[in-house]
Amino acid sequence: MRVFNTLTRTVEELVPQEGNRIKIYACGPTVYNYIHVGNGRAACVFDTLRRYLIWRGYDVTFVQNFTDIDDKVINKANEEGTTYSEVAERFIKEYFTDADGLNIMRADVHPRATENIDMILEIIGTLVENGHAYVAENGDVYFDVHSFPEYGKLSHQPLDELEAGARIAPGELKRDPMDFAVWKSAKPGEPSWDSPYGKGRPGWHIECSAMVRRYLGLTADIHCGGQDLIFPHHENEIAQSECCNGVAFSRYWMHNGYVNVDNRKMSKSLNNFFTVREISEQYGYEPIRYFAISAHYRAPINFSKEVMDQCKASLERLHTCRDNLDFSIKNAAGSGEELKALADQRKAEFIEAMDEDLNTANGLTAIFMLVSDINSAKDQSRESLEYAAEIFDELSGVLGLSLKSKEQEIPEEIIRMAEERAEARKARNFQLADELRDRITAAGYVLEDTPQGPKISKK
Repeated sequence: MRVFNTLTRTVEELVPQEGNRIKIYACGPTVYNYIHVGNGRAACVFDTLRRYLIWRGYDVTFVQNFTDIDDKVINKANEEGTTYSEVAERFIKEYFTDADGLNIMRADVHPRATENIDMILEIIGTLVENGHAYVAENGDVYFDVHSFPEYGKLSHQPLDELEAGARIAPGELKRDPMDFAVWKSAKPGEPSWDSPYGKGRPGWHIECSAMVRRYLGLTADIHCGGQDLIFPHHENEIAQSECCNGVAFSRYWMHNGYVNVDNRKMSKSLNNFFTVREISEQYGYEPIRYFAISAHYRAPINFSKEVMDQCKASLERLHTCRDNLDFSIKNAAGSGEELKALADQRKAEFIEAMDEDLNTANGLTAIFMLVSDINSAKDQSRESLEYAAEIFDELSGVLGLSLKSKEQEIPEEIIRMAEERAEARKARNFQLADELRDRITAAGYVLEDTPQGPKISKK
């Protein structure tokens, strides 16, 4: 498999450090609100990466964190008159509601920043000791950006360009505008932990460095997240981790593109900011998952009512094909085997697409080509149809789409009316046949005449 590495700006062969084991760290949400559609896209994209690597035989360790201590979490708690931990606990539960709806696999570890204070302080201690961080008079600890000559290598921006727009905010005691806090001294009423620098709490960037080190070791294989995290978050993670550990922090960096809304950047100020929960209430979760993987992950993607309607229609076509396939298997009487070779061809095309930088858009194209093959196949054997169904389920499952047919319970009365209608048609009693069809329709079922016999499905 080849992936685009943000660090080198090239598509590279994915080569694990250790045999076939791949260690992935995905930046998770700051838990002070419901996740928005941009968070949802990142979660679906990198869940698909994980699923694909597992399917291809890799031993994947997947870590996705929760930032449960941060200015936003504290501000939310103050607004509500509650504690940061209660806010975090509530929105972690809400995250899992949305993640389960989006069919996102649980990570091997879902660490929280507050569970890793000891590791955070260990890293800060090393940085202070080796001169890469310094303690301000008020107990804040800052990373000295100029102590790391490679600063800016992920965002590909020279330090002098980055410094041009940097400012020191009132109350900050850092030496340089680009220096960033790894430890923040306690403010009245805020949660805090003991440290050699006085009571305080960790900075945002140091939290992820600590969780990568604790759960994946000094060097991850893949570090991933949204494009908005490249700078400053991931840039700062690299600086502090590599200065502490003395080795590369991550070998590959993967970032998904932005979600625009009606071709404009999603923003609360533009009143076009949507949470996954809000969208799911109108469309359900599955169309959101489909939307998230319908374009190449690095490309920007546009959210609109028209796009979501298209996603729903595409999913309906996939579900209809899978249901029809089950019906054909049950009533198979042919001997053709052509569908097997076509299914193998589509599987090979799917792998080719996904191996080239996780091209889910072309992967979906391969699945829709299989749909066309299945829909146009005639007189196939049961074995051939079952094989096509197996490949269909396999490929759609890699994309996190649950398309496997769920057997519908058709009431005996409806089945009896369908059988009576078939007899009426044989006897050329079309009036009775039409009456029976109308009664079946009125009961909420669709009757379709096929070469294999009548097919009944719930509306």
